[in-house]
Amino acid sequence: MILWLSTFGFSIASALLPFLPIEVYIVGAGAAEPGVPAAVSLGIAAGAGATIGKIIWYEAARRGIDSAWAQKKLAKPKVKASYEKWLGRMQGRPVYAAVIMFLAASAGIPPLLAMAAVGGLLKMPMWTFIPTVFVGRTIRFTLLFLGVDFALH
Repeated sequence: MILWLSTFGFSIASALLPFLPIEVYIVGAGAAEPGVPAAVSLGIAAGAGATIGKIIWYEAARRGIDSAWAQKKLAKPKVKASYEKWLGRMQGRPVYAAVIMFLAASAGIPPLLAMAAVGGLLKMPMWTFIPTVFVGRTIRFTLLFLGVDFALH
């Protein structure tokens, strides 16, 4: 239980602070707790924690778009055109938005930190953002835990 909680906590910190790579943590935690059930459980803990961390980035961007600084930036024609282009792509197209976010969450391309902020800026629906990030991150981290288990045993 302690390893599960520390994995959950570290994954929140890692999601907020990009200089704390969760993958390095997973190697150590995966070695400490072998077996498929542990890999799945720890993958879920890491996925849940990462999702919470990315929700914070999402919300910061969503609320920040209305700030005076952001509005000043959006007053520039080129920036506004790019913003409106992406807004048009994302709004009304939840499947498109979910696919992009899932790729970011599971494969890291594009980087999830950036995509969480973009999702917030473009006001991607939370009902799309949260499950997509959670499932993508859980799959990614579970596979990493399974890889460590396979390599060591």
